[in-house]
Amino acid sequence: MRQGERGEVVLSEPPSAATAPARRGFGGIEIALTLVVGALLIAAIAAGFASLYRDFWGPSAFAERYVGLIAEGRAADALAMEGVAVDTAELEAAGLPASAHDALLRSAALSRHVTDVHAVSERAVDGQTEVTVAYRIDGTPGQSTFRIASIGWSGLVPAWGFARSPLSVIDVSVHGSMTFSVNGFELDKRQVSPEGVDADPLAPVSLLAFAPGAYEVAVDTPTTVAAPSRALVTDPLAAVSVELQAEPTAEFLRVVSEQVSGFLTDQCASQQVLQPAGCPFWVSLENRLAPGSLPTWSIVEQPPIELIPEGAYWRIAEATGVAHIEMDVQSIATGAVTHVSEDVPFTIDGTVEMLADGSAQIRIGAPLLEG
Repeated sequence: MRQGERGEVVLSEPPSAATAPARRGFGGIEIALTLVVGALLIAAIAAGFASLYRDFWGPSAFAERYVGLIAEGRAADALAMEGVAVDTAELEAAGLPASAHDALLRSAALSRHVTDVHAVSERAVDGQTEVTVAYRIDGTPGQSTFRIASIGWSGLVPAWGFARSPLSVIDVSVHGSMTFSVNGFELDKRQVSPEGVDADPLAPVSLLAFAPGAYEVAVDTPTTVAAPSRALVTDPLAAVSVELQAEPTAEFLRVVSEQVSGFLTDQCASQQVLQPAGCPFWVSLENRLAPGSLPTWSIVEQPPIELIPEGAYWRIAEATGVAHIEMDVQSIATGAVTHVSEDVPFTIDGTVEMLADGSAQIRIGAPLLEG
């Protein structure tokens, strides 16, 4: 309704039916678009949160980070993660030696060939999460499964820890040497055995190790050598065994041969008697030495020395040599004097044991030589 030019009242026409619905329809589109945009925004936020949770905040990310630290050689950082360090109670509960030494839990002993680390699955188990992480070790595919537990919150993000330690144990048995290396890191049984300097050379030593990892055990010393043996560690709180038989080096075999040769020549052949004390050769007479005559010995053929693994160290294989004696013999019956020049074959054997100071203890039969 409006007022005309002369004061009359004029009724205005209502909006047409065609105009009103159009305005109402435009408002509905705006609301619908707002709802769609809001839903998309919420979905994007949720997707972003899920991605962050998976990549940074979740149990899979926690397990990936641990394996990644091992792959990067960051032993101290991996060991500092919640639940990695293990105590004797947990080792005993897993059936592992409580005295396992931590010498390998350092960067110098880590395998540097773990690559392509990524979580492949996770599942809930008894209020915890089992995460399986895949990787490659020296190009070979492998997997390890870890038990992860929630330990609360770190600010606005969840915090996690290992419900079971991811460490494992390597039992190393080395015969023929007290020293060996793991991934190039040198160790001595007496340093890592609970018996210390009284460590049994034949007993294995137990060493804690990060899982996953490849650990190459070898012997390479001036006296002994053994080809590397590889231990692949993948399962947490499990034991892997490695056994090596060290062999004497060519140089050490030469030293033992020289010691044996010196013993036969300097200690045995130098004795001007029929039966040199503590020696593997002698002669007996039905007659007697001529007055003023003493027997003279020499070694004309040294026995070849071969070392055979036996027990903790080696045995000198039985070998034959030849001594020679010169002497004047007088007949008891006639008094006649005869010169005797005779080869005397003999055999030797013995043992070789390494001492704590790195020297060798060599026994030829009963006599003891220091080498």
